[in-house]
Amino acid sequence: MRRVCVFCGSSMGLSPVYAEAATALGKLLAQRGIGLVYGGASVGTMGAVADAALAAGGEVIGVIPEALSSVEIAHAGLSELHVVPDMHQRKAKMAALSDGFLALPGGAGTLEELFEVWTWAQLGLHGKPIGLVDVAGYYRGLVDFADHMVTQGFLGAGYRDLLLVDADVSALLDRFTEYEPPAQPKWS
Repeated sequence: MRRVCVFCGSSMGLSPVYAEAATALGKLLAQRGIGLVYGGASVGTMGAVADAALAAGGEVIGVIPEALSSVEIAHAGLSELHVVPDMHQRKAKMAALSDGFLALPGGAGTLEELFEVWTWAQLGLHGKPIGLVDVAGYYRGLVDFADHMVTQGFLGAGYRDLLLVDADVSALLDRFTEYEPPAQPKWS
């Protein structure tokens, strides 16, 4: 695994555990020699994960849309910063640069990015692992809802299983190295 895309927030959240998790993830990626691809901002948990990876000597690639480069305050010290025209191109560029996806706790933007790569995996558009870093049970409700979609017949169990979930990011990264995409995408 060469690079992992991390979806996370432009804010820090209310508990210090979120910033601590972002910092630990950035450091761990660098220690494992895995590059970080993320939203390119210097603020929130985005800034925390990037700063930690950089401080540990890691490669950090940011991708930020023009409209957000001043609002989210584009990070000036990255290995690479790609400024793209819009959010669609941001997500496509981050996906193209990455071998897997992790979601730290975040808001609607984090979920939107997560749901798009999850849908792409379901449709067979990529075969990359997707993980939820379940910091302090943050994603428990989402995991329960995904299970509910299965029991109600709107999501196949195999597609639910595309989401790897763990509070231990080291364990998630270990699972990434063993990941095998589903043999049959939904619409093939």
